[in-house]
Order: sequence, then C-alpha cells, then structure tokens
Amino acid sequence: MTRMVTSLSALIFSIVLLVSGNAFLMTLLGIRMSIEAIDPGTIGWVLVCYSIGFVFGTLYVNRVIGRVGHIRAFAVFAALAAVAALLYPMAISMVFWAFLRALSGFSIAGVLVVIESWFSSRATNANRGALFAVYQIVFYLSAAGGQLIVNFGEPASFTPFTIAAILLVMALIPLALTRMEAPRIEAVERMSFFTLFRESSSGVAGSLICGVLVGSFYAMGPVYATLIGLNVTQTSIFMATAIVSAMLVAWPLGIICDRLDRRRVMCWVALVAAGSAVVAALLGAANLWLLMLAVGVFVGLSATLYPIAVAITNDRMEHHRIVAASATLLLSYGIGSVIGPIVMAELVSLLGPRGLFLGNAVVLVMLVMFTTHRIRTTYDIPIADQGHFVATMPEASTVLAEIDPRNVEFQHSDPESAPLDDGYQKAG
Repeated sequence: MTRMVTSLSALIFSIVLLVSGNAFLMTLLGIRMSIEAIDPGTIGWVLVCYSIGFVFGTLYVNRVIGRVGHIRAFAVFAALAAVAALLYPMAISMVFWAFLRALSGFSIAGVLVVIESWFSSRATNANRGALFAVYQIVFYLSAAGGQLIVNFGEPASFTPFTIAAILLVMALIPLALTRMEAPRIEAVERMSFFTLFRESSSGVAGSLICGVLVGSFYAMGPVYATLIGLNVTQTSIFMATAIVSAMLVAWPLGIICDRLDRRRVMCWVALVAAGSAVVAALLGAANLWLLMLAVGVFVGLSATLYPIAVAITNDRMEHHRIVAASATLLLSYGIGSVIGPIVMAELVSLLGPRGLFLGNAVVLVMLVMFTTHRIRTTYDIPIADQGHFVATMPEASTVLAEIDPRNVEFQHSDPESAPLDDGYQKAG
C-alpha cells in the first residue's frame, strides 16, 4: 500500500490541492453572498450553476482531452478554474457569478477526468480495490480540509479568493513535472435513463435523491450556518464535520448492506436521516455541538444513499453492463444536485434557515415511501446473490467506475506502460 501511494504521489498532491481549493471556494461563496445580504433563493440559483457546469463537463471534456492531450487539458481546466476564482471579487454581480460557477463546474469536471484517468491507467486486478479506496479517502479529507481554509482572510476581502486561485494553480505543478505516460480514455458506454429506471428504479431514485440532499447541503450549508449566526470559524468546522461524517459512515454501513436486503437498508437509512434533519431544523444554533452531531448523521447517511443505490443496481445488472449503469447513476445524481439547491434555497427564503433541513426531511420521506412501494411490488434479490458492497462516492467522473472492484470486465494496462517504482516513466 505504501509503495503504491508513493508511486502516485504526484497525482495525490494534485488532488489535495485541487479539491481543497475547490471545496474552500464553494463554502467561501456561500458565506460571501450571505454577507452581501443576497436572497437565499438567488444564492441557490447562482450556486447550482456549478452542478450544471459539472454535469456538462463530464459529458463533453473528453473531446478536449482527446484533442490536446492530458497534460495540456489539465493545464487549461485548472487555469480556467483559477481565473474564475480571481474574478469573483472584481464584480459583485449574481449573473456574472452564475457564469463563473458554471465555468468552474465544467473546469473541475475536466480536471477530475484527467486525474481519474491516470488512476485508472495504474490499476491492476491486484491493486484497484486499494486505489479506489485511496482516491476516495484523499478526496474526502481534502474537501474537509478545504473548509478550514475559510478561516484565513476576511470573506469580504479579495484575499481568500486569491488563496483559492493559488491552490488551484499549484495543483498544476505535480502533474506538470511528472513523466508518467498519458493514459488513454476509453469511451464509456451509456445506458438510457429510462432503461435503467425500468430495471432498477430504486437505484435511480436513491442516486437522484442523494444528489438533491448532498448538492443542496454543499451549496446552502454555509448560507444556513451564516443565517443562524455562526461565525466563519464555526461555519468551517460545521461544514468540515459533515464532510468527514460522509466518509466515516460509508464503511460500517457496508457491513450492514452485505448482510441485509439493500432496499430495506435504504429505507432505514433514509428514515434515520430524515429524523436527523428534523432534529437539526429544530435545534438551530441553540446547541452547536448537538446541531453538528445531527447534521453529521444527516449528511453521513444521506451520502451513503448513492453507494447503496449503486449496489442495488449492480445486483440487478449483468456484469458487462455495470459501468454503463454507473454512468447513468452518476447522471441521475447530477440531475439531483441541480434540483436540490434551487428547491432548498426557495424553502430557506420561505421558511427561514430551518427550511433547508425540513425540505430535505420531506424528500427523504418520499424516498422511503417510493422504496417501500417497490419492495412490496417487485422481487427481492436473495442476500446470498448480492454482490459485495463497495463504498462509492458520487463526486467523480465515469472514469472511476472502471476500477470499481465489482467491474469484472476490467482490463489493466499493458505491463510495458506500468509505472516504475518511483512513479515515473523512463524518458524518451
């Protein structure tokens, strides 16, 4: 494991810098717009443009990468994201910021496709499970760490935006210096949304609702924290705690999913998450530590809906269709991440800060009702026939699905292109 991590150190450093800078910027924008007294409904529309840009990015950035190559494409996308970060404080215009958010989402999608392609190219049947886990752990810890950077600099000043831009540009350095051979991106087969819904409606519903919940929290969480009176330090801890919870809850829940029917597990997860959301809505800032606990449970369980949805779907798929199904589930999650911030922002405008969690609780109850109906009207997969549960995060491109340990169609790279011990290819 240590040798594998060392050989991928350039990629890992780039991920840390990129993800922490991007996560920091997302929280910073929510706080900054709250300081500017922008209506929560407008904030939701502005921030959701990131998800729109990201979804389009995952669909079209392969064309750019195929035309100019991985290193150049990575440089272009990272530079665009950095430029966007620097432009925010130059003009406090919500239309302009919405455009910048869409540009950022598209750029980050491109960067992630490049990075994940390199991870995929270094995977073999012996190490891809470990690679899959390492990528997700680094991603979550970097996103959580990015929240804490909010404490550096006054959000109303130019400084924090400059810090975000510096982190995004620095992500270029490790990969620009590496001599690793550029990987080849394979075309990912896609499954029709309606075809997948017919075969695994619970999986599609779970991934969609997960997008609504997680997307709305990432976008509106900093706004909620500001509206209930938390200072910048408390807001950063509030967000970081929730993100770490999403990472920690996934693995123990996997044990449960391997021993019980997964659709029933989804129902109970959604029900407990809904209860936690209601508790968070009632608590507000009355007890900060209890609020963080309730929000941690809510976000942690909500984030697990996606890997549960993937597991439910994979149990109903032939092995050669798993990657195609995963691509469609990611699209479903992306659609949810567009819907969530818009709807929850409007509820915050109508009901105040608690509208964020009350709205999410209602969405979770709807998922419970839908999944319960499907359990009653369709057949169960015997527990003995269920595939092994794998913790999967949705904040990724379809490339990562290739090295999912459940993908039995996976074929590793040619041995001649495997990395050397120091992670670099021979020159020439």
